[in-house]
Amino acid sequence: MWSGPEPGGTGPAPDAPSGQAPHDPAAADAVRAAPSAALEVLTRVWGYDAFRGQQAEIIETLVRGDDALVLMPTGGGKSLCYQIPALVREGTGVVVSPLIALMHDQVDALEQLGVRAAYLNSTQTVEERRAVEVRLLAGELDLLYLAPERLPVAADLLDRARIALFAVDEAHCVAQWGHDFRPDYLGLTLLHDRWPRVPRIALTATATAETREEIVRNLRLDGARVFVSSFDRPNIQYRVGPKKDARRQLLQLIRTEHSGEAGIVYCLSRASVERTAEWLAAQGVPALPYHAGLPAELRAQHQTRFLREDGIVMVATIAFGMGIDKPDVRFVAHLDLPKSVEGYYQETGRAGRDGLPSTAWLAYGLQDVVQQRRMIEDGEGDRQRKRAQTLHLDAMLALCETVQCRRQQLLRYFGEDSGPCGNCDTCLSPPEAFDGTVPAQKLLSTIVRLDRERGQQFGAGHLVDILLGRETERVVRMRHTELSTFGIGTELGEQEWRGVVRQLLAQGLLQVQGEYGVLAITPAAGDVLRGQREVRLRREPERGRTVRTPRTGAARPVLDEPQQELFQQLRAWRAGVAKEQGVPAYVVFNDATLAAIARARPSTLGELRGISGVGDAKLERYGQAVRQVVTGD
Repeated sequence: MWSGPEPGGTGPAPDAPSGQAPHDPAAADAVRAAPSAALEVLTRVWGYDAFRGQQAEIIETLVRGDDALVLMPTGGGKSLCYQIPALVREGTGVVVSPLIALMHDQVDALEQLGVRAAYLNSTQTVEERRAVEVRLLAGELDLLYLAPERLPVAADLLDRARIALFAVDEAHCVAQWGHDFRPDYLGLTLLHDRWPRVPRIALTATATAETREEIVRNLRLDGARVFVSSFDRPNIQYRVGPKKDARRQLLQLIRTEHSGEAGIVYCLSRASVERTAEWLAAQGVPALPYHAGLPAELRAQHQTRFLREDGIVMVATIAFGMGIDKPDVRFVAHLDLPKSVEGYYQETGRAGRDGLPSTAWLAYGLQDVVQQRRMIEDGEGDRQRKRAQTLHLDAMLALCETVQCRRQQLLRYFGEDSGPCGNCDTCLSPPEAFDGTVPAQKLLSTIVRLDRERGQQFGAGHLVDILLGRETERVVRMRHTELSTFGIGTELGEQEWRGVVRQLLAQGLLQVQGEYGVLAITPAAGDVLRGQREVRLRREPERGRTVRTPRTGAARPVLDEPQQELFQQLRAWRAGVAKEQGVPAYVVFNDATLAAIARARPSTLGELRGISGVGDAKLERYGQAVRQVVTGD
């Protein structure tokens, strides 16, 4: 049971506004004491001795009763920003979260800490929901999780409870031009309209300035303080490689760098998800598929296995991942080009939430660009929406084709300046930038001649055959050997020419047209053909395996051989406890805490209490068992 402030009874005082704790001298004193009270809760409940970044200021803002919009990277500690104020303030903190499937694990994790938490959603029986409602009205809950579609149904119930705050998690879902829009989130204006005096906090791990403005507008957070943390995740190594045989490239990554470790593999289509998962499983990788077309029960089973077992690789569409709280995902791989930088950042951010070295790997090829362009052209939506989608894709292409530090460009997209990181592929193995004007002119000229002289348009493969002087059946039949550009491109190989096509698409000098994805020049190409514009291209370096060497400051467990042995013993103990309780292993203790225990080898409960991540409830629940593993008693 939570042993913090006494609950304030079954509801607000008669003269208090609905859902709002009354303003009295004691409450004012509590607000003035917020910094020390919050730190005391952090230490006693979570076992940490200091806040990170802007956490303390955000928490103080909310405890004071003010609204906040928080942009903080995944793994940056967003949840503490509303969990701690919910414990410091009178009443129950209500958390709006979009993923019902994850509420159970979130509540389990809080209960392990001694926090009184529950959820209300459609998976519960009437009796289970009624029991939660009774606890809420009796003041016996510190945190209550709700799905956004549940809020209108629960409004009358919340009117009768004492509400400490409202937290809107994954707030970018309210942005209609964002990458993860959820219509139910538009109904969250109810929070402002119905409970105007209850402080609100909206949180997201990714948002451009435009998305941020939309969140403020749609949630009516005009007076909220905005906190923007650094979007940098220094422990993640960003890598983009040319796509050759993507599945085999992925297998190489897993076998050489992430064997036995958890990962997420994103594919564009459901069919690709299933084929990739089946193929990886046949190669001995414990891989599971996840997409919206699978039965709900099977999706839930796969998600549960991923969260609760070690070393599972989830192959998924972007339907999977939002709100995933698994801290030890060691790699996120994309086998297809993401549609936007925001989506890419959000998805890669699911790696390394524990701060330990992790990999974000993307295989990217010409067909990805053609396919994405065609999907925008053939998709639903008006001209404005398609324009927005094109701009998102252009930014993603620029990130893939950059010769500069990828992290630097990624952060710049979110309005943040930084120097080269030293922990991405372009820093570790810099690509060569060269004057590609002549190759660009050869390719563009071939397209122009085919169009103007013969009224023909083709895709990249046939154009490359012409430039390389290949007398294929199609080239000969169509008498393309007679073109003046036939065979003038032998200075580059096929893959290099496909790279030229890809980069000219990214630079807006080529465009994809029609059902078959043929290539045409854009108006901007005229300056290149006339020699009035230089074209800079990148040449991929010959890369072997990139060594994972995060830059200084990235957390990593440095363990000697005896410590590593103890660490594995602690992990084995944790796995047994987690299985017995039916919770994910990281809910018991995360890897960083186990590594700290292995290094310190605490022989008493007092020494164990000094380890970061060991709070009072976990010390009481697991202290003796951990001490026995460490001492061998």
